Amino acid sequence: MSTATAQARQQAATAAPVSERSPRKAALASWIGSAVEYYDFFIYGTAAALVFGKIFFPAFDPATAAIAAFATFGVAYITRPFGAVMLGHIGDKYGRKKVLTFTLLLMGVSTFLVGLLPTYNQAGIVSPIMLVVLRMLQGISAAGEQAGANSMTLEHAPPHRRAFFTSFTLSGTQAGLILATLVFLPISALPEEQLLAWGWRIPFFLSAIVVVVGFWVRRTLPETPAFQQNSAQQEDDRMPLTVLLQQHKANLLRVIFAALVSVVSTIFSVFTLSYAVNTVHLPRATMLTVLVLANVVALGAIPLFAALSDRIGRRPVFIFGALGSAALAWPYMWAISTSNIALIFVFGLLLSGVVYSAANGVWPALYGEMFSTRVRLSGMAIGTQIGFALGGFAPTISAAILRPNDALGWVPVAIFVSCTSVVSAFAVFTARETFRVPMQELGTK
Repeated sequence: MSTATAQARQQAATAAPVSERSPRKAALASWIGSAVEYYDFFIYGTAAALVFGKIFFPAFDPATAAIAAFATFGVAYITRPFGAVMLGHIGDKYGRKKVLTFTLLLMGVSTFLVGLLPTYNQAGIVSPIMLVVLRMLQGISAAGEQAGANSMTLEHAPPHRRAFFTSFTLSGTQAGLILATLVFLPISALPEEQLLAWGWRIPFFLSAIVVVVGFWVRRTLPETPAFQQNSAQQEDDRMPLTVLLQQHKANLLRVIFAALVSVVSTIFSVFTLSYAVNTVHLPRATMLTVLVLANVVALGAIPLFAALSDRIGRRPVFIFGALGSAALAWPYMWAISTSNIALIFVFGLLLSGVVYSAANGVWPALYGEMFSTRVRLSGMAIGTQIGFALGGFAPTISAAILRPNDALGWVPVAIFVSCTSVVSAFAVFTARETFRVPMQELGTK
């Protein structure tokens, strides 16, 4: 070992203890950063559901254009595993904070540039190609964001409240979705001609403001004590990815399959929005309101379920959320198909606001606790992003298997959601319960 390396590790080992305020500061920074990051990410999904099929693929028939627009939404999930490998290595080798700064800036720039794109009628095939490139950059950013924020918060959290503190990352994600939907509500009320001409660009331009806010909050956040201690004691010079694949393969596979529960989220927030508006012809404002209210409920439900898992364990809470979502997908889609507005609100809020929040609020701690500090960010990033890839293409798959002219044409989509949720629940059922395991012992068995 070089003298410089030894000195650096000695300094890290003898560094002053982290302030008692650090857990709260880390949770706040993760909440705001995730809200900013996923505002950017979700305005793309909303635009893909309502606008992009008409302005970037106007030569297609409506059904094919919808599939193409959803495919550009899903393409970000192709680059997410590659971004996970790259950013996971950086985060585990050089620190969580560096990853979180990079992801915030990359997401902000790529989102702003989407708002500047010419339409298909203005630039032809070049337009959707540029759209895909920028969406792929968003995917790289998102790959490191949640894993980095979750690792940062988990490693700052008090020992017996790890799930509660890490849940703020997901609460921030929900806040980002709420913000994105609220911005689109007045935009969607514009006349169709104005919406397609210039209105859709406004939410993308606003991303510049929210990114500045997020960067300002994160810039003073200290590195985690667990990472500093691991760096000081680390004698193994192997790449984190090598250690992950050699020592943590089983848990990596568990995270990949558990992350399939994300199908519920993208079906609810993207596919059913398009299905309700473009196939059943329900008002855009009605469905956007369902999305907002469901996510407002989730803001309260996520930390409550996380706190519950700090008392009774991660596995039972997550499994309840996954299996409950598998069941509730059926009445929610049936309510949309029958245009029953009251039941759309009831089942929508139960599905996304309450039950799915059980799985969504617990997975940051559940997945993070499967790995040691040495490979935590890599394990979470790679595992979730491979699993999330199916979630990202779930709207595309669902649009392809939907039978729009059949009263029960939504049933194949409900089956798809249920199957992925059951697989997710089984993956977590096979995992070790970790809610009482000390930080230094995580990932050692």
